Amino acid sequence: MQLILASASPRRRELLSELHYPFTIIPARSKETTSATEPVEVATDLARRKAAEVFATHPDSVVVGCDTVVDLDGQIFGKPRDRQDAIRMLRQLSGRTHFVHTGVCVMWGDNVTSFCDSTEVRFRDLGEEEIARYVDSGEAYGKAGAYGIQDDARLVSDYLGDYDNVVGLPNYKLKQILDKIYKG
Repeated sequence: MQLILASASPRRRELLSELHYPFTIIPARSKETTSATEPVEVATDLARRKAAEVFATHPDSVVVGCDTVVDLDGQIFGKPRDRQDAIRMLRQLSGRTHFVHTGVCVMWGDNVTSFCDSTEVRFRDLGEEEIARYVDSGEAYGKAGAYGIQDDARLVSDYLGDYDNVVGLPNYKLKQILDKIYKG
């Protein structure tokens, strides 16, 4: 069975390649909408929707869908819409602890398995110039919470949990599922 990653994220592509399973990328294209309201449920539901969209046209494959959200006291931060939105998010995250939740859904045959991994992340206090410089570098776009932990380690003072989860794909847990499917 062909393995398909239902994401265009270069970070997820890189992380999945570390598991040494050959895969193809077919990004889900539908709008990211959900009726879920809790951050973990939002990430998991969006991951399921992405996997289902691609699986519908590739039912003989193993499809992995993912979605990452940043959770600051229950407030969900997705990808910033524009420069001002990115600045707003980074200001709110500055000096505070938040959670990064990545939902993952794997579909194959008649099987569906989903999980959500969560990592606690603490930001340093960020100055206005530092925030503007980061946003203007272009690194804030296309990422939940307007940042990538891998882009600038100076944003984050520490984290508790899986680093790969913050990047966008909790490889350790995903590997356990893929090993059962392929080596079963």
